[in-house]
Amino acid sequence: MSGEEEENAAELKIGDEFLKAKCLMNCEVSLILEHKYEQLQQVSEDPMNQVSQVFEKSLQYVKRFSRYKNPDAVRQVREILSRHQLTEFELCVLGNLCPETAEEAVAMVPSLKTKGRTHSDEAIEKMLNDLSLVKRFE
Repeated sequence: MSGEEEENAAELKIGDEFLKAKCLMNCEVSLILEHKYEQLQQVSEDPMNQVSQVFEKSLQYVKRFSRYKNPDAVRQVREILSRHQLTEFELCVLGNLCPETAEEAVAMVPSLKTKGRTHSDEAIEKMLNDLSLVKRFE
């Protein structure tokens, strides 16, 4: 991205490094941090000695804002969103915020409707309905 070009997430102008990066939803980060926390508990009689305050606060944050708790549900959410040719950024925003309508989804991720993209309102609604089914049966 040139130094003159301003970043704009609505247009997916977020920098080449970020566009190529693997993004994680809060629920995925929660699973990873939970696993690490369990490992620390197993190797220490007092796991709180092993856990930094930043780690603990990060874990609390992602647990609080994770929409999906079950590891199978987390995998299903990523699979559903991956089927729709979303960028990692778009996938994670939708997976974290869980919009209920196509209008909400486009308001949160305007790049869904940019030129050259094939996301009709019907396709977005189907994707959101699939996500709501995962949440309902979690």
